[in-house]
Amino acid sequence: MSATTPVSGETGTDTGAGRGTGKTTAAGRSAALARAELTLLGRSKATLAAAVFVPLTLPFSLRSTVDQMDLKGTGLSVGSVVLPSSVGLSLLFAVYSSLVSVYAARREELVLKRLRTGELRDAEILAGAALPSVAIGLAQCLVLTVACAALLDVGAPPAPHLAVLGLLLGLAMWPLLAAITANFSKSVEGAQVAAMPLILVSLLGSGTFFPLQVMPDRLASACELLPLTPVVTLIRGGWTGDLSAHDTLGALGTAVAWIALAVFAVRQWFRWEPRR
Repeated sequence: MSATTPVSGETGTDTGAGRGTGKTTAAGRSAALARAELTLLGRSKATLAAAVFVPLTLPFSLRSTVDQMDLKGTGLSVGSVVLPSSVGLSLLFAVYSSLVSVYAARREELVLKRLRTGELRDAEILAGAALPSVAIGLAQCLVLTVACAALLDVGAPPAPHLAVLGLLLGLAMWPLLAAITANFSKSVEGAQVAAMPLILVSLLGSGTFFPLQVMPDRLASACELLPLTPVVTLIRGGWTGDLSAHDTLGALGTAVAWIALAVFAVRQWFRWEPRR
């Protein structure tokens, strides 16, 4: 996937972003960068299509897979499987996959290096670049949630706080994981290859395509440690209402641990200059 190189002064992503416009706060600087990033995202048709349309179409194929599963004795219905899985797909493709390409592209184009010479701090640069993808992912999650609830007769969640908490943790976690993954690519095209292993593992082992309840106990216990698993678990628990306090705390602990580890890794090893 390719991305357009920003022109100084055209998108506001140059080193003077936020200067002379009254946007002197961290939020203002990040918002200015996010607007510029949204412009660039709109120019990259392939990235935009993958971020917007792939997560919206995959749940249809997922529905046919779930219909063939034996969910008896699991306490799950087709709707309670498909709905959280749809949210997980949005996080993987609209947020994670697209941001790996974004971070790699901006690094190779020297945009990140130039931004660091201005007023923007490192966290503001990463957050500003991530905001458009996060906003798209959030919008998709809401649309898919409403659609699944209506079409699959899921109804209102008995524990909505768990679903909201799971979504927020996912939106915080996956941009950080994207920043880490971008380190392993030398080009925008290579970024998608670098992102694929975690995507495949998450699809197969995080309760997205196959709920943990239908897996062997040992395999399910190992899959609980994957980064997407606590997100799907909390969202699914919000709709089933049967997530115990022990399982809730376990999912929260796993998610927070991944976020803390990702923050540490980004601060220590994120590459701001092109890989040669």
